[in-house]
Amino acid sequence: MNNINQNTIVFKKGVIIFLIFAFSYFTSALIRAITATLSPTLTIEFELQARDLGLLGGRYFLGFALMQLPNGYWLDKYGPKKVILILLSIATFGCLSFSVSNSFINLLVSRMLIGVGVAACLMAPLTGYRKWFPIESQQKLNSWMLMFASFGMLVSTVPIELLLPIIGWRWIFFGLAMIFILLIILIFFNIPEWEDDNFKRLKQSNSPFFLSSYSSIFKDNYFKKLAPIAFFNYGGFVAIQTLWAEPWLEKISGLNPSQAAHGLFWMNFSMMIGFLGLGFVVPYLYKKKISINKIITYFLPLSFITLINLILSGHNSGIFYLTLFLIFSISSTLGQPAVGMHFSKEIAGKALSAFNLLIFTGAFTTQWGIGLIIDLVKSIGYSEIIAFQTSFTVLLCFCVGSYLFFLKKNN
Repeated sequence: MNNINQNTIVFKKGVIIFLIFAFSYFTSALIRAITATLSPTLTIEFELQARDLGLLGGRYFLGFALMQLPNGYWLDKYGPKKVILILLSIATFGCLSFSVSNSFINLLVSRMLIGVGVAACLMAPLTGYRKWFPIESQQKLNSWMLMFASFGMLVSTVPIELLLPIIGWRWIFFGLAMIFILLIILIFFNIPEWEDDNFKRLKQSNSPFFLSSYSSIFKDNYFKKLAPIAFFNYGGFVAIQTLWAEPWLEKISGLNPSQAAHGLFWMNFSMMIGFLGLGFVVPYLYKKKISINKIITYFLPLSFITLINLILSGHNSGIFYLTLFLIFSISSTLGQPAVGMHFSKEIAGKALSAFNLLIFTGAFTTQWGIGLIIDLVKSIGYSEIIAFQTSFTVLLCFCVGSYLFFLKKNN
């Protein structure tokens, strides 16, 4: 009976840990994707061009990416709790700053601070899960974390679009700052400390960023094989999901802002279901000895086919092809937990952070790059639809190239 009670207590504590971390990642994803819904309002209020919009959205990813290597070291040395508490305090300040911004420069700085502040919202739990949960549970928890992220992106669409005319975007960001304060309190009282004999040697290290460990990670053949997919496929998928899907729906498909927000809602809803299913399917495939490499090999090309259809359909394209592209691109996200499990638990945090560096540097580059190409093509006299098609075609070429590199390294 005592063992049953003890197991129940451990299970409940595990659920609480997961839900708190999932709520933090939900909020992080909401803020990541909110630019798409706010883009029409911010474009008018601050007179933004496509390149400005891409830079504003990408600034989050730049701040996020810059924190990845330090995060990997800090997570392994100090543990998820201390790192995420400090960073969420920065995110809180960033949201408050964004809410009172009166210039484009202020928006950029605030957006970057938010990216810095939420940079550990996924890596902290993934690092902790390596220690606190058995390996068969980790894959399911990783997929469910991404499901919560999709739910956050879901909330960033229609719910935010409905709130916008009532309280305005400034009060929305003030409310997000209050949510971060609530998360700080919950994490402080519920997440375990990082006391473990296996990690004491990390705490005794005087090396500022464990550069030797990062060197071994970047030289690892498995890491190198997945690196281009992380940068272009995963990064490009995030860039479209969190920003460029909305302008495509408005400017190319001809939807109004409300219709576009509803379109984004159903896209993110489909992705949420996809990640939920992934939480059940991946552990099953793992038991059947079907590797993540095979899943990526067979499913990622479907994202190319749907992106080609989206580009060629032009004005006739819309929610359907964008949704299919995002769903099939989910396969590119599987490299993230695979990298975490490929390395030993002592350097899992650094490995995941190094991989995240590629993902979010890619998201920043592709998100801003799409905006730059759109403005460039329009500046030489071509129509907006040609500009969008050109930018998406450039992304497609890089994604296909990354996939071919992956196949070559697989052989």
